[in-house]
Amino acid sequence: MRRPQRPSSPTGDSGAPAACDDTAAHPCPGNLPAELNGFVGRESELAALARSLEESRLVTVTGMGGVGKTRLVTRAAALLEKRYCDGVWLVELSAVRDAGLLEHAVAGALGLTDQTARPPRAALVEHCAGRGLLLVLDGFEHLVDECAALVRELLRRAPRLRVLAAGRLPLELPGESVHPLATMTDEDALRLFAERAAGVCPDFRLTDRSRGPARELCRRLDGIPLALELAAGRLRALSTEQVLQRLDDRFRLLTGGGRGALDRHQTLRTAIGWSHELCSPPQRMLWARLSVFAGQFDLEAVEYVCSGPELPADSVLDVLSGLLAQSVVLREDSPVGTRYRMLDTVREYGAEWLAATGDADRLRRRHRDWFLGLATWCELDWFSPRQAEVAARVESELPNLRRAMECSLESPQEAHLAQYLAGTLWFLWVGCGRLSEGRHWLDHVLEEDTPYDASRLKALWVLGHVAVVQGDPVAAISALTECREEAEAAGDAAAAAYAVHRTGCLALVTDDMERARDLLGDALARYRELGELNSNVLMAQVELAMATGFLGDTERAAAICEEVRDICEDHGERWALSYALYVLAYAALERGRPERARRLLDESLSISHTFHDLLGTVLAVELLALVTVTEGDAAEAALLQGAADRIWPSVGLPLFGSAHYGAPRARCEELALRELGGARYAAELGAGRELGPDAAVARALAGRNAKARRLPECREGAGLSAGEERLRLDQRA
Repeated sequence: MRRPQRPSSPTGDSGAPAACDDTAAHPCPGNLPAELNGFVGRESELAALARSLEESRLVTVTGMGGVGKTRLVTRAAALLEKRYCDGVWLVELSAVRDAGLLEHAVAGALGLTDQTARPPRAALVEHCAGRGLLLVLDGFEHLVDECAALVRELLRRAPRLRVLAAGRLPLELPGESVHPLATMTDEDALRLFAERAAGVCPDFRLTDRSRGPARELCRRLDGIPLALELAAGRLRALSTEQVLQRLDDRFRLLTGGGRGALDRHQTLRTAIGWSHELCSPPQRMLWARLSVFAGQFDLEAVEYVCSGPELPADSVLDVLSGLLAQSVVLREDSPVGTRYRMLDTVREYGAEWLAATGDADRLRRRHRDWFLGLATWCELDWFSPRQAEVAARVESELPNLRRAMECSLESPQEAHLAQYLAGTLWFLWVGCGRLSEGRHWLDHVLEEDTPYDASRLKALWVLGHVAVVQGDPVAAISALTECREEAEAAGDAAAAAYAVHRTGCLALVTDDMERARDLLGDALARYRELGELNSNVLMAQVELAMATGFLGDTERAAAICEEVRDICEDHGERWALSYALYVLAYAALERGRPERARRLLDESLSISHTFHDLLGTVLAVELLALVTVTEGDAAEAALLQGAADRIWPSVGLPLFGSAHYGAPRARCEELALRELGGARYAAELGAGRELGPDAAVARALAGRNAKARRLPECREGAGLSAGEERLRLDQRA
């Protein structure tokens, strides 16, 4: 679940004016998780954060693990959500180990799709520069220096951006407002314990008999929320008095029999350790083994990674249920089904126990092997009716896939597995708008020399593919030439075919149409000889159709793509279909059938946008602009061209710098200028450039009814872009 509950403002009417209406039809953008249980107390802290965010652009909540930093900042962000017309965005950084992935993690949380070869930080700066949004950074302390540098640049270059951070250390930047988070007050701690206890035991009530022990328990646990929740989880088997007695015995042991207070960090570790001791041996074993996961995980993965002779796979569900009941593991619903996770402090405790058993390396390899298998299965299933499910699954597993590659790179003898994994995930990098991160991993894994030809060759042709789409011909031809030469030397016909294919694709986007036609035809012949049929093969057919159409034979181009369309329908493939539909629309427009071209482009654009494929999206928008001017609406066509102008920098060189790809654009511009004149055309173009990708796609799909399309209302002072303001005025007109 990604939408939060809508609590009332902590500051009433005293806060900043709300920027967005909060309506069921048009919720504010963002990715805050839903609250799965009630938020208790912290009213003064919430009010203080609200005031600080009015006065400072960087507010950091610091405190020990388990004190409730994450819950506080996400609650505060939800309360203040209406202030930020461009949304509130949570970036969870605890699972990001590689500092080189910091920008990718932030971009992913923001929903930013950038497919260029430029540094991801540049894309982030450009995305945030004109937006009024709140960025919530959680769990950054292991990347504090890198995070501070990124936040400094974002705040300097994006004047409407505000950052709310939570970590064990401050970022130590100028203008930072730091809020050390104390433990809960006695009354709030008691309320929290009582609510969580009732969640475990519905009949639980604070009575005259139980109130005293409960209050003493909260005091002994120093009002630390995580410790209180773990203690409440024991009430399935123990009374409040028994929980207090057993925990008090632990404290006395640690303080030499006296009642001297432990420091709060030790109190939390003691509470976690006591919960650990009260777990059964299988539960303790599973707790330790679960620490190898990054972020969320599912039952199937747990059964494979964590099972063994001493923990049979068919017992894992019951053991996991026990950890859920004790709040050691949390359950979360997601678009891909039921998922589980552990809080960072609990995970760290489990990791220490796993290391102590000497079994950590074996478990990390089992984790790696599971996600190697998952990636292999997803690659095969990409060419199926489950393509959209695969896209959602790999997105949700990205933290674990990253960890699997990191694990493989730690040993030179296993680096080929990282190469295999980075290559196998081509559909994530190319098909789901993750080109920038894919380039990061492919460059990284290919730095390792390995004797495993197949893994290295696959990573090479995938790198070439990524570089072609990013508009980096030098890197593309280098990788593809190396791949083809080594593949032919090793007798790897499949890798050679893919290298020839992507070299033909490079010729296509650099206007060498005859060479593109020859290379793509050669690649398809190689694929047929191998019996290869998948999304890449279909894309080779589409690219051959593009080259054929650009050379003037639109009839043949359409025939090729009709064949691709039939194969896609037989196999449930959608991603390659979107490009086939683009070529069919191009052919329809050449034949003077704009109404058919629009229908085809609407479907193509919808598919590309669903998969976050910016290249397919912007190509469809460009061609829809030509359809629109052909239909007689020059102003709308110019606006769509402006919208495409804004998208291209996140894709690469506009229209690849290609005269053939640019021909529809030039025709549209000529017709629109003739109808509108230079001043009006420039104004409409500028209005389109103010539209974000989602608004641009919605506008393009609205077609001739674009002016009637409803957009979320924004209150005055919310910083409406010129394009959005124009749409709002059109709507009122």
